[in-house]
Amino acid sequence: MKILKEALAAMSQLNGVISSTPLNQNLNLSEEFESNILLKREDLQIVRSYKIRGAYNKISTLTSHEKNQGVVCASAGNHAQGVAYSCNLLKIKGKIYMPKTTPKQKVKQVQLFGKSFVEIVLTGDTFDDAYAKAAQDATENKLTFVHPFDDLKVIAGQGTVGLEILESFKEPIDYVFVPIGGGGLAAGLSEVFKELSPNTKIIGVEPEGAPSMKTAIAAGVNTPLESIDKFVDGAAVKQVGNMTFEICQKNLDAIILVPEGKVCTTILRLYNEEAMVVEPAGALTIAALDFYKDEIKGKNVVCIVSGSNNDIERTAEIKERSLLYEGLMHYFMIQFPQRPGALKEFVNDILGPDDDITYFQFTKKNSREVGPAVVGLELKNKNDIMAIKNKMTHKGFEFKYLNEKQDLFTQLIG
Repeated sequence: MKILKEALAAMSQLNGVISSTPLNQNLNLSEEFESNILLKREDLQIVRSYKIRGAYNKISTLTSHEKNQGVVCASAGNHAQGVAYSCNLLKIKGKIYMPKTTPKQKVKQVQLFGKSFVEIVLTGDTFDDAYAKAAQDATENKLTFVHPFDDLKVIAGQGTVGLEILESFKEPIDYVFVPIGGGGLAAGLSEVFKELSPNTKIIGVEPEGAPSMKTAIAAGVNTPLESIDKFVDGAAVKQVGNMTFEICQKNLDAIILVPEGKVCTTILRLYNEEAMVVEPAGALTIAALDFYKDEIKGKNVVCIVSGSNNDIERTAEIKERSLLYEGLMHYFMIQFPQRPGALKEFVNDILGPDDDITYFQFTKKNSREVGPAVVGLELKNKNDIMAIKNKMTHKGFEFKYLNEKQDLFTQLIG
């Protein structure tokens, strides 16, 4: 009840600062899943993610002394933009620590929203690295640390997403799919729904390569992951918050893990079919629907589209990961006979008319009868891969299938 009360207060605090984002039915998804799929479009928020809610609620409620001292935060991007915009609006100095791996587009946006009121420091490879530096700075310089998720005011601010959903849609909501990074949105939203719509099932969604909340709940204790896949940068942290862990452990009905490749396929689909530009974390909940298609049939379902801060420079990687996940991109190390016509034979006798060579790296060795080449093939039909392997074996082309040899694949391709 305390968080619901805080969320209601945050609604007043945020009035005139944020957009009340649309809750729109998506016709294509609704038809595909035979249900009423509603998208909560936080990607249309003023800083293109929901993070402004928690950041502004926290900073605006600081004392005059705390505001004068200034604030500091750590973020993979979206929280930083929320803090930066809040500092600009409130005319407060802010220092923002971000991982060096943060997409350039997000770094640029942080500076754009914060203008002269923020200083950006790029440090470390992960959010956790940036967090450690920001916490140290806060202690040494007596700055208020604005946590991206593990703070009552931040959680309450994110909880206003839930209040808006319930205000916008008056019919019973059967399912809400909410993305989880550190857990602030999931904690705030789930508290609001458990109080005001207790029959709604709250499904958390995490990237498969960073299952911090699911792992913690399964273990019964909030412990950090040793390593994570940082691709879904808005939802990739090694450890969730202690406060958010306790709330999500109590409130979430389930947690789904979505492969990063599936997220990429969803990003491309949303762009091509809906003209929606979403970041990887923003596509998580929609990507999760496939794994819940039987349960949601005939139901009212809300997916939180958490943000749209995607870097166009990542498009090639997004396409590559999608094709790999869909079984349409395959890499081989092939021993080509060092004789004229070997490559022509490979193209004519082994590949189908719709198959395409998208990567070819050949190392000629004059002292040997064969030379290794790393070859990438893009197929039109994923089922054709077995025929290609069989033809190579029949024609005497020795090969290693790199998709199944992750270490070698990463070394040669990644």
